[in-house]
Amino acid sequence: MLTLENVSVSYGAIEALTGVNLNVDQGEVVTLIGANGAGKTTTLRTITGLLEASTGRITYENKQINGVPTHKLVAMGIAMSPEGRGVFANLSVRENMEMGAYLRRDKKGVAADMERGFSLFPRLKEREAQKAGTLSGGEQQMLAMARALMSKPRLLLLDEPSLGLAPLVVHSIFQAIDEIRAEGTTILLVEQNANAALHHSDRAYVLETGRIVMSGDSKELAQNPRVKEAYLGE
Repeated sequence: MLTLENVSVSYGAIEALTGVNLNVDQGEVVTLIGANGAGKTTTLRTITGLLEASTGRITYENKQINGVPTHKLVAMGIAMSPEGRGVFANLSVRENMEMGAYLRRDKKGVAADMERGFSLFPRLKEREAQKAGTLSGGEQQMLAMARALMSKPRLLLLDEPSLGLAPLVVHSIFQAIDEIRAEGTTILLVEQNANAALHHSDRAYVLETGRIVMSGDSKELAQNPRVKEAYLGE
């Protein structure tokens, strides 16, 4: 569904990604783990056209998408829940979700997906008229994910969904990721909580200073001594 071939990205003279190769098959949850500054967010921002690859090729559903504007990628079925959540603070929960459906014209489908979002995150339903800026961090994360789903993506990119959240909320977020996947949405997950990420994904890539240094089945990588020591605190 998604392929990155030899993708490099530079910020001025600094190379943030170097020759990254990865692929995501339909129906999979693939996770990208690595330390802060490894290039995980840069990878997602490059896929979504917010950053330009200096070399390499990005393919989505057999179409090259290098240089395709971000809003067109949304129309093609790619959505991202960004790091830091990025909710519209002065809009209500419902209005934020409506923004996620901005490109859609199927009113019945939008209404059905709104209810789907509320069933996935019941706390949002309780707060649908509340301004997003007044929500807790966990609720804002739920809203960012629900908003991304409102564009009816076939590929959902999640950037650090558990960052800074209490363990109980992290559990809810990963439960939702399992449900989203069960409903047929393909997911590329960037996550510092390597333990949870490996537990809830099929395959994983390990990124270190802009390079993929390991990849494979998530369960196998979770048992890898190097991964255990560097990312699982064992």
